[in-house]
Amino acid sequence: MNIVVCVKQVPDTATERKLRSDDKTLDRDAVDGVINELDEYAVEEALKLKEAHGGDTTVTVLTMGPAKASETIRKALAMGADKAVHLIDDALHGSDALSTSYAMAQALAKTGFDLVVLGSESTDARTGVLAAMLAERLGVPQLTLAKKVEVDGTAITIERVAEYGYDKVQATLPAVVSVVEKINDPRYPSFKGIMAAKKKPVETLSIADADIAGDQVGLAGAWSEVAEFATAPPRAAGTIVKDEGDGGTKTADYLATKKFI
Repeated sequence: MNIVVCVKQVPDTATERKLRSDDKTLDRDAVDGVINELDEYAVEEALKLKEAHGGDTTVTVLTMGPAKASETIRKALAMGADKAVHLIDDALHGSDALSTSYAMAQALAKTGFDLVVLGSESTDARTGVLAAMLAERLGVPQLTLAKKVEVDGTAITIERVAEYGYDKVQATLPAVVSVVEKINDPRYPSFKGIMAAKKKPVETLSIADADIAGDQVGLAGAWSEVAEFATAPPRAAGTIVKDEGDGGTKTADYLATKKFI
């Protein structure tokens, strides 16, 4: 079974993020980049499937991004993935969700796959639509928001998170699956894994290599854009309630004016 995990490098959520003034895209050079948290669960689930099925099952990591994104690739390889593909080209800068799904689908057509696994959303854009878009472009079933995944031959079954519990969804491989944080506990890379990651193969693909049309990606090919933005104003000073025996009443009145109660 050929499992491909889509991962993304995102800005560290512990730092302040900002947009670039020239093209209004996220300034990724201004902050440290880290692997998208939910994608770690996707890598872990792929590794668990490999351990369960053995044989010739392989786990390939696929990412799209600048040279800096190689750090994310190495993290996934250190966790235990076998190899990686890095879709890298200046023409991809500024791609929105639609054009990203197109580019990733083209790359997946090159690598081949039986199962594509990814996190349910990224912490920078939080669109949560890439899995569905990939499945549509690839012409395969989508099984999203999975908290449990089971593969038996060519049959795949997931438990899909719902407000009332979960739905059991079944399909036939090849397929695309997105996972939620409830599915597992991602492993920490061991020292041995970190050293082994340095020797694992990483293939780089340009848009030409992946047969990606340049006018369908990047800022020029994006279907959405940021028209304008402004820096968030500094936080105003809070309201101090002095308790003179009526502190509770004053607090309740304040909360009422803000429609909290």
